[in-house]
Amino acid sequence: MNPAYHPRHLLVTGGAGFIGTNFVYYWLDKYPDCKITVLDALTYAGRQENLQPLDEKPNFRFVKGDILEQERVENLLRGAQIDTIVHFAAESHVDRSIYGPDAFLRTNIDGTHSLLKAAKTVWLDQGRLDQHRFHHVSTDEVYGTLGPADPAFSETTPYAPNSPYAASKAASDHIVRAYQHTYGLNTTTSNCSNNYGPWQYPEKLIPLTIAKLLQGRPVPVYGDGQQIRDWLYVDDHNRGIDLIIHQGRLGETYNIGGNNEQTNLNLVSTLCQLLDQRFPHAPHAPHRQLITHVADRPGHDRRYAINNSRISTELGYRPVETLASGLSRTLDWYLEHREFWENGDIALFGEHKEKA
Repeated sequence: MNPAYHPRHLLVTGGAGFIGTNFVYYWLDKYPDCKITVLDALTYAGRQENLQPLDEKPNFRFVKGDILEQERVENLLRGAQIDTIVHFAAESHVDRSIYGPDAFLRTNIDGTHSLLKAAKTVWLDQGRLDQHRFHHVSTDEVYGTLGPADPAFSETTPYAPNSPYAASKAASDHIVRAYQHTYGLNTTTSNCSNNYGPWQYPEKLIPLTIAKLLQGRPVPVYGDGQQIRDWLYVDDHNRGIDLIIHQGRLGETYNIGGNNEQTNLNLVSTLCQLLDQRFPHAPHAPHRQLITHVADRPGHDRRYAINNSRISTELGYRPVETLASGLSRTLDWYLEHREFWENGDIALFGEHKEKA
């Protein structure tokens, strides 16, 4: 085990997106003496408004910019004396990657490499900053798909990505590893299961389902709906990243899961039941009648599951939220923030094909 690491100033890439936004609030609440600079290109799923309540904080700064702008990133690292990068910035929607893979390769592969080059230049080639961290946030989709009786993904599971999105993240994982082994950059990587929670862009399954149920619109479910995912509440994910940054072994990979395997159909049905309880007299109750099965997407992985043993044994990680508590909290947030999904250009199911 490495000695505990204590970051002072974090650069959070993609910090105006879903997981990044939640991470920034989580971190500043837990570590009020730390500084955070957010770098985000504000593409369709990034919203600077997510972070507006932090604008008056002296230890928070937002910068609009692309991780491919290496010189600009280098200037940020030097000027703000940043010692830790937490790299969330990524194109992440599988459907979009099927219809427009180029953006995924550009951001997820070239963007990650550009960021690594900037970190190497400032921290190793010029600054000789021994105490630094580059934490790379990845996905369980790099491992491919599991059969019903297969053991859950571990950190030694061979990579077998099945979508352009997963392939681009797999490539970025390998590049991060190479920079640690070849150049001595202090890196860690986490591969997480399906996240959900506040601020998630309404093209993903849970917020899309909530939005459509509240609007009384058909809720699409791919194929037979028996695809299985391990659902991870976003702040449980952030707790895992927190542990890895402070205590994780350099050059190591840690899987972070929620211990909540569910079929997509069961998950959507649970959300229908929650809406029935909240709004029993809604004109479209019972909400399950809105479920509509549609043609499955190409290359749809059947099952993902995460083995948490390494991060649990080494770092004491335990998810706090059950699926029931996490879904209830998530639904409450979307009910209290209708402006997030009711107005504006929300890429509802299928409409992204023309926009990608």
